[in-house]
Amino acid sequence: MADSKVRVRFAPSPTGALHIGGVRTALYNYLFARQHGGEFIFRIEDTDSSRFVPGAEEYILESFRWLGIPFDEGVGFGGDHGPYRQSERRAIYKEYVRQLLENGKAYIAFDTPQELETRRKEVPNFQYDATTRGSMRNSLTLPKDEVERMIAAGEQYVVRFKVEPGEDVHVNDLIRGDVVINSSILDDKVLYKSADELPTYHLANIVDDHLMEVTHVIRGEEWLPSAPLHVLLYRAFGWEDTMPRFAHLPLLLKPDGKGKLSKRDGDRLGFPVFPLEWHDPKTGEVSSGYRESGYLPEAVLNFLALLGWNPGTDQEIMSLDEMVRLFDITKCSKAGAKFDYVKGLWFNREYILKKDNMELAPAFDKILRENGIEEPLERVAAVVGMMKMKKINFIKELWPLCDFFFIAPETYSREDKFVRKNWTETATADMTELAALLEQLDDFSVESQKAVVDRWAEETGKKPWNPWRVALVGTGKGPDMYELSAFLGKEETLRRMRKAVDTLK
Repeated sequence: MADSKVRVRFAPSPTGALHIGGVRTALYNYLFARQHGGEFIFRIEDTDSSRFVPGAEEYILESFRWLGIPFDEGVGFGGDHGPYRQSERRAIYKEYVRQLLENGKAYIAFDTPQELETRRKEVPNFQYDATTRGSMRNSLTLPKDEVERMIAAGEQYVVRFKVEPGEDVHVNDLIRGDVVINSSILDDKVLYKSADELPTYHLANIVDDHLMEVTHVIRGEEWLPSAPLHVLLYRAFGWEDTMPRFAHLPLLLKPDGKGKLSKRDGDRLGFPVFPLEWHDPKTGEVSSGYRESGYLPEAVLNFLALLGWNPGTDQEIMSLDEMVRLFDITKCSKAGAKFDYVKGLWFNREYILKKDNMELAPAFDKILRENGIEEPLERVAAVVGMMKMKKINFIKELWPLCDFFFIAPETYSREDKFVRKNWTETATADMTELAALLEQLDDFSVESQKAVVDRWAEETGKKPWNPWRVALVGTGKGPDMYELSAFLGKEETLRRMRKAVDTLK
């Protein structure tokens, strides 16, 4: 495997919305693949037909399109190792089940769910393994002709992996080092079910990784207990030389308290745990998504990348290309990472500040249109540029901060502290004089206004900026006055100033 081209995979099940922890797993796989000039595979693990949810597969694909994480092959992308949906690979799995049975590495079990439940009640901590399989109904205890008769009669069965006890199984993990599990604590996992003619995760996962030439399996910590079984399966098939390297990522933990991050934490604290808004077709429940909440995809990826890994420096803001260059899977934490959603807000704010105003404009334009305002996109971008410095976390927060760019104040409330403080007895005369000064300007740019008004203020000792803000905005918010006045234009600026003078005198 050392000389093989790096190939990694992300293999979700289409059982619902994609959890943000799954996004992080996919991101780390992508970074690892790109860093090593490798390939990134998208596979759908849908062997459990009872848990299939319509629309989930397309939701997952759309999530990665929005996030900007591309795949090289797989479902929706093509490739030479397909099909990439496990439900379309039944014949392939059957062949490998047959191999295990013929080589004595697996056996057929006819125990019904009721029989298994009875044994669990009779035997404390019961598991189907070397100590109990001899007392169960399987091909190890039943005559061969009886087994054949039962299969021919259509009795349902499962195929179990035959785990030999007393062996130390080593999992060489890139993050956790040498993990050793004794095989005596492993049960004889079900690999195949005759009821739906599909394998379980354990068999399908191993066969697919082998046939798709996967070199590294990077997945969540919750799969670590399965790793020794997968090592044993690779050995059972004689594939030791092509066994992938494992890396089990730390869990994402609750922002407060103990345990792993769940949707309930997001509902309770008011943050999404899914990349996109999810409409559950079974319950009708709608769950919030990062996209619809107003997060930028680059900010989400940057935030997630640093949950369980850091570049070893103080650098926090980094592009996807920088992440690829700096990423080191061996430097991932073994301990779980608390999901600091407040830090996620900080990342979004930083990316809004970094992003080009014209790229942000369409999102704000949509909000303007919802409020009955249509402006050229260049003017929308100009407003975004003037106002995004106001410590906003989301573009949707701009509207209440800058509605005055598009809607002139109708009233000037003396209840407003800023109005009361800054519209003094001299304000009417000062604004009348300032309006006359501005009216003489042919060039109404920021630079032209500033040159004239600053000189006038210096010569007269007047301080017109706050009452001028009252006139144009109606309260104490907004950008630099010259920028605001230039945006409004000469006619609108003078109209607002004269209205304020008439209303407040």
